Amino acid sequence: MTTKTVQGRFRLHPMAAACALMMFGLAHAQQADTTSDDAKAKAEAKKKTDAEMTVVTVAGIRRGIEEAISIKKNSSSIVEAISAEDIGKLPDNTVAESISRLSGVTTQRNKVNGKATDVSVRGLSPSFNGSLLNGREQASTSDARSPEFDLFPSELTGSVLVYKTPDASLMGQGLASTIDLRTLRPLDFGKRVLAASAKKERIGVDSGSDLGSGHRATLTYVDQFANRTIGLSLGLTKFKEDNGGELKFDSWGGWAPTLDYNGAQVAVPGGFLAEISRRKSDRDGASLTLQYKPNQNFKSTVDVFYSRGDESTKKTGIEGAVAFGTGPYDPNGVLTNAVVSNGIASSGTISNYKADVRNHLYSNEDRLASFGWNNELKLDDKWRVETDLSHSHGVKNISNYETTAGQPGNTPASQLGSISFSGFNGTNFADVKYKTSLDYSDRKVALLTDVDGWGGGPNSPQAGYVSLPNIDDTVNSVRLTAHRELEWGPLASATFGINYTKRDKSRTGQEGRLSIKGGDGYASAAMPGTDVAPAGASGLMVASFDPTGTLGTIYDLNRWVDATVLSRDWSVGEKVATAYAMADLDGTLMSLPYTGNFGLQVVNTKQQASGNQVDLARCTGITFDTCPYSVRTGGASYTNVLPSMNVAFDLGGEQKLRLGAGKQISRANLDNMKASLDFAVQNATSVAPALTGFAGNPELKPYQARSLDLSYEKYFGKKGYISVASFFKKLDNYIINAPELFDFKPYTSANTPLPTTGPYAGSTVGFLTKPQNGSGGNMHGYEVAVNVPFSLVTPWLDGFGVAANYSFTDSSVKLPTSGFVSPQNGPVFKDSVSEIGLPGLSKNVSSLRLYYENNGVQLAWAAHRRSSFVGQILDYRSDSQFTFIKGETIVDLQASYEFQSGWLKGVSVFLQGHNWTNTPFREYASDPNLITNTVVYGRTYTAGVNVKF
Repeated sequence: MTTKTVQGRFRLHPMAAACALMMFGLAHAQQADTTSDDAKAKAEAKKKTDAEMTVVTVAGIRRGIEEAISIKKNSSSIVEAISAEDIGKLPDNTVAESISRLSGVTTQRNKVNGKATDVSVRGLSPSFNGSLLNGREQASTSDARSPEFDLFPSELTGSVLVYKTPDASLMGQGLASTIDLRTLRPLDFGKRVLAASAKKERIGVDSGSDLGSGHRATLTYVDQFANRTIGLSLGLTKFKEDNGGELKFDSWGGWAPTLDYNGAQVAVPGGFLAEISRRKSDRDGASLTLQYKPNQNFKSTVDVFYSRGDESTKKTGIEGAVAFGTGPYDPNGVLTNAVVSNGIASSGTISNYKADVRNHLYSNEDRLASFGWNNELKLDDKWRVETDLSHSHGVKNISNYETTAGQPGNTPASQLGSISFSGFNGTNFADVKYKTSLDYSDRKVALLTDVDGWGGGPNSPQAGYVSLPNIDDTVNSVRLTAHRELEWGPLASATFGINYTKRDKSRTGQEGRLSIKGGDGYASAAMPGTDVAPAGASGLMVASFDPTGTLGTIYDLNRWVDATVLSRDWSVGEKVATAYAMADLDGTLMSLPYTGNFGLQVVNTKQQASGNQVDLARCTGITFDTCPYSVRTGGASYTNVLPSMNVAFDLGGEQKLRLGAGKQISRANLDNMKASLDFAVQNATSVAPALTGFAGNPELKPYQARSLDLSYEKYFGKKGYISVASFFKKLDNYIINAPELFDFKPYTSANTPLPTTGPYAGSTVGFLTKPQNGSGGNMHGYEVAVNVPFSLVTPWLDGFGVAANYSFTDSSVKLPTSGFVSPQNGPVFKDSVSEIGLPGLSKNVSSLRLYYENNGVQLAWAAHRRSSFVGQILDYRSDSQFTFIKGETIVDLQASYEFQSGWLKGVSVFLQGHNWTNTPFREYASDPNLITNTVVYGRTYTAGVNVKF
């Protein structure tokens, strides 16, 4: 490390200063502040700062729009933005709901609670986004890389930037976009700000079930001290919700088998699940920022973010096969008293009906803690160096209990009930009316027991199921950066540095079947309590109880240890080193002024993973003693070179033409990189039966794409803009799950079951499905956005405005459905389609927001629409599964008034309505008109008060 003496002062070499800054930056700044020259400079700078200071206040919808427009207009990349003045003005309880109003951005509602949690940008699934907090990668509490957005209350977020084009100075970028959540910076405020709000919610209005309630409270405090050299911002939020009841119906994939009736085969409903879901949740969040800026040469910022929440969902309902049995204790039915038309029984009665009364409890606790420390030191008029340290840790503990009640497995056939149905036309499964001969709200009928023999018979009774997975994720990063002002033609400045990130993530847990404590294979126990509940909207009543505390009192846990269960435990570690350089541009081309940047990232990755491999050559049972296993490991090392360029041409008249190009990567979800492997005889293959296995791939490399973006933007000062954009992505490498021939002989023994029929009878050769780097394809689209106040047309419409956008996206990528696996290790889309498009891709996405704001009155109506798409949901094991999700339109309303004078000045009251059209969550198999699963959330009304000082 070298130094030079310049005019009596020490001047550090830029990179040497960066390395030393973390330890000596603060002391250096304080020492510099004691010199008389610096004191004079500080006084002059403070006068200038005070004169130019912009007071950041929450001043309504239009102020929020203006701030977001300013960010978009002045950015050198193609970005969309939401500012703090805008967040929270509609019923936006999470960041995901807020940014869903941006062009080309859409969200998927969580199937459990109906809230927007997953964000898709330009037709790519949420896993293709890079998600940052104050420019730093974050840990997650799910199998995915990116954190779940409901962990970030909107009240704690100062602004959100969505980068649609790559930027060499951004770490953790995504292939679709990079979403950067930013908390408040207290020294950006001109004075002390104290704000508080309280909200009360009514949840599930018109859901067809009980109403729920909730409340939210927030407090924000921003202040400056020591002659504005120290800044503090503190945000606290707390909310609790009880959703009341949500009605759900599942038609078992639209199954309509045929039964013999009077010598002919007629179609009847195959089976159904109808239930009511009651969810309770609470979350506490805190955000703290400390800034220290003793002079114009040094600034230090510390960010702390914490979010803790828990959620429980109690499901009560009835499920069972109508026509055929679903287990060894469930015999097939016989159709009588049917009314038949065109081969379809519109009504009838089916014997041997064994219903499962479900009382399930799914709960989880999560917490996310993040810490970041950034230091900037200006060395002279040319050089500035920066260091950044960050730590993020996320944990989720999941507890899933499922119980079944009904008639025990040894119930004589003469005592089994029947089920009658009416109103069936062959496709309208959710409209069919059912009536059972037995009363399942009677605890003498609904006994806690193994109803259908799903455990395999009396030697392994299964009266329920329990799963207890845990997710742990840690991300640590360090970054060193140097900035240099330039006067080299169009090169205005240069930035270069290094970033190192280490990530360790694991999923562990246990699961198994429940059996009645101390009983035999047909044992039963009376259901505690006296509660009854409706089975969804079916009109059937069932016995209800809370299974909390029943393990060890009513049930024993029989832990499963087999290939499928053990494959769910894994760990993945990554070490990513990035060297980057970027130059800012400011010049003229053919009389057109332009700004922008071009740069390069060189990203080296070392990854390793572990997982479990059951030794099927010696596995004779499902316990540790009878089914030994070993830990598999694997990994890879590779380097990606990622160039990028962004240029914005000034066309005059506040018009800009932007061009962006670059190469991008998105890393695979961490559960795809596990080293686990399991297999068994599978009858769902195209050449059934055959040995079929599923594995992770620790050598998996990222998705890769080259992108080209073009955008035209016309601004009307800071009041509004019109933009038209198009984009093209060449997906060079897409990760697919594809089966390939594989010989399982090293993992088999003489006792391993092999296929007995078909072309693979007696063969150890079968099919192994695992994530692989395959060829990609093209995707393209365009976006149109209008965000203008109507006062631009006539002053008579002052206060009125509109924000509207539409995007179209299409792709040539087709993925084989054989690689999408169900909890039973069968193809998710079996018997429906052989290939699907990109998960997360809705071809058409649009939003419209009409508002009025004047004299303290604010009114807004907003609608968000996305067409049907392939989405991801969590199954009963908390594993991600793919499904077809029906397109939907969500409408929100808002009315508020802020007092403009008097002792109530700074106080505002508001009313909000979310999901005004009561749009349900709907799944389908292949035909969007054939709905297989419906969840009705109802409307949510919110009333509250905001106070600002």
